[in-house]
Amino acid sequence: MIVVTGATGNVGRPLTRALAEAGRQVTAVSRHAAAVPDGVRHVAADLAEPAGLKPVLAGAEALFVLLPGDMHAAGAGPASIIAEAAAGGVRRIVLLSSQGVATRPFGPTRIALRAVEGVLRESGLEWAVLRPGGFASNALWWAESIRTRRVVAAPFGDTGVPIIDPADIAEVAAACLLDDRHAGGVYELTGPEVITPRRQAEAIAAALGSPVRFHDLTRDEAKAAMARSMPAELAEDTLDILGSPNPAELRVSLDVQRVLGRAPRAFSDWAARNIAAFR
Repeated sequence: MIVVTGATGNVGRPLTRALAEAGRQVTAVSRHAAAVPDGVRHVAADLAEPAGLKPVLAGAEALFVLLPGDMHAAGAGPASIIAEAAAGGVRRIVLLSSQGVATRPFGPTRIALRAVEGVLRESGLEWAVLRPGGFASNALWWAESIRTRRVVAAPFGDTGVPIIDPADIAEVAAACLLDDRHAGGVYELTGPEVITPRRQAEAIAAALGSPVRFHDLTRDEAKAAMARSMPAELAEDTLDILGSPNPAELRVSLDVQRVLGRAPRAFSDWAARNIAAFR
């Protein structure tokens, strides 16, 4: 049995589906009740209380760890999840980490993730670490303003990074959970090209068949908006990358190709598949 945390999110949902379609028994974990694919067991649990995961992890062979935003903050203690998994008999963990662990190792939230990676490496379990850059699905932050006003409001409109489709992250995660060849792998996951927020808006407009106006936010305006849904430290770390990506953060990685045998999906593909959110 494979346990997927964050199972109702942009990565967890397609990962749960892929594992179920592969014929594996799956337990989907999220903080709240949610619909899951047929044959998948759902359990409501909070990763902030790892002891509550004991009945979920009993009998599991593998675990996908996706930490919610509030567990990236200093003092959150997410490494205890790994201890609970080991105690429950889990033999393989795939951790969704962050590109910033390598490119910005001293950002507050990156320090916490780096510590989790270290605990995982020393756990004695089989493991793989996924380090994605920015997510294409972050464009969903613009969904309401596009639906109501045909406007994208974002900072750093002409500064881009190679954002990745969460479906690609899910497929790589499934491969790491199912295939022994990926044990000990650390995979940097990016999309196929650097793309700016302004060009993302253009791709959404093309999929809509309707013009979308771009409005530049200041960094402070963007931070205030982001801090409503994530810790302030995570918002700061994210804006540092979006506003001034370093050469490593601009590099297009080949790791999706290496694992899946195909190129990563373009942002325009993500926009076309998710266009209903913007109508």
